[in-house]
Amino acid sequence: MRRYKVTLTTAADGTVTGYTPRVSGKLHSIHYAKTDYAAGVDFTITSEATGESLWTQANVDASAVVYPRAATHTNAGVAALYAAGGTAVQDRPALASDRVKIAIAAGGNAKVGTFHVLVD
Repeated sequence: MRRYKVTLTTAADGTVTGYTPRVSGKLHSIHYAKTDYAAGVDFTITSEATGESLWTQANVDASAVVYPRAATHTNAGVAALYAAGGTAVQDRPALASDRVKIAIAAGGNAKVGTFHVLVD
């Protein structure tokens, strides 16, 4: 497992966008370590190459950890389910020589937050 630490400082309008280095593997987790972003900060975290959503959340007030999962499909292109009409089968999103894009809004003027992206 590899950890990529991204520390971002917002501009006067409370926004900032940053990236991990290029990574390959399955995304295990994203850890947000609150330093002093304003209460109610908004995250939009995606795969840079495809725009696949990895974590989108508004009004975050404290440090948080997420373990993103994506829906899987059968070879017929339909949702894979544990049982007919049941719960969707999910798996960790895969990244191949891609960067994780972290976009922050409503973070406050010149405020700092750190993200730890773990890739297996």
